Amino acid sequence: QVQLVESGGGLVQTGDSLRLSCATSGRTFSLNPMGWFRQAPGKERELVATVNWNGSSTYYSDFVKGRFTISRDSAKNTIDLQMDSLEPEETAIYYCAADTRTNYRMSYGAPEYDYWGQGTQVTVSS
Repeated sequence: QVQLVESGGGLVQTGDSLRLSCATSGRTFSLNPMGWFRQAPGKERELVATVNWNGSSTYYSDFVKGRFTISRDSAKNTIDLQMDSLEPEETAIYYCAADTRTNYRMSYGAPEYDYWGQGTQVTVSS
């Protein structure tokens, strides 16, 4: 059974940091792009950051540039998201995902990703 399991969420205050991790099992995603998305109550799921197959290329949505860092360990089949200077409006469920229909290139849209974790709650208090 293929699983993506996020961890590291929690309750923090404005300006704090969190590090999310996504552990995978059941298959390898070594050639596939992976990403972090988030969904706040009443809002659409949105892309936060993506990383290509070997970690050499990353993409960030404008609202997290300079504050978040995505990384992957291909040997361990894990990806992380370091989040700094968190703001209350970033309260959401954060999901990791993999696009197994794409090799080597990047993927940017939620519909392109076919494997998803259950999500981890991040709450930022003001």
